[in-house]
Amino acid sequence: MMDLAPLTGEALALDLVNTRPHTPDGPVDLIAGVEGLRAWLGLQAGRLAGALPEGGEASLTDHDLAAAVSAVHEVRQHAAAAIDQARRGLRPPDDALRGLNRAQRAAPAIRALVWDGVAVTAAPHRDGPPGDRLAAVLAEAVADLLTDPAVTTVRECAADDCVMLFLPAHPRRRWCSAARCGNRARVARHYRRHRAPDPDS
Repeated sequence: MMDLAPLTGEALALDLVNTRPHTPDGPVDLIAGVEGLRAWLGLQAGRLAGALPEGGEASLTDHDLAAAVSAVHEVRQHAAAAIDQARRGLRPPDDALRGLNRAQRAAPAIRALVWDGVAVTAAPHRDGPPGDRLAAVLAEAVADLLTDPAVTTVRECAADDCVMLFLPAHPRRRWCSAARCGNRARVARHYRRHRAPDPDS
């Protein structure tokens, strides 16, 4: 059975889609509720500029996160549909593109100008409820991936029971993670080569 810890380190859009791994019992949602979303935001905090308050995910109330869960799920659904088609060089579904645009419009980013005592600096800032801000940042990350020519190199893990997506840095990469699926494949291959012969055969 695959490790149910979230797979991170890919493009943010892929990390979001990868929160729906498959298990022998079917798909599992790693951000199904408040605690799952809080944990995932903690793993992604450095990549969510303008989406989280100054204190990060820890400063969000359970009420804030409960409201954000459905917005994040909607962006993830549209992202999965759009990326699946775009990586194959096909037109993404119109409703997925509309949904991603809608999420971005709900909390548009501005470059907030501030004086830091020495110079004027600009940082991304979004207004609106936390769920709208988070959905907008995630939808923007999906837009970045969809408009990058590299989207056609996105691959699905070669393990039979894994649906994780990744952008290969090396053309021979086959696994979502060497420590996850790559290691399981090597162990299975070793076992097949070295198992004792069946005395009845």
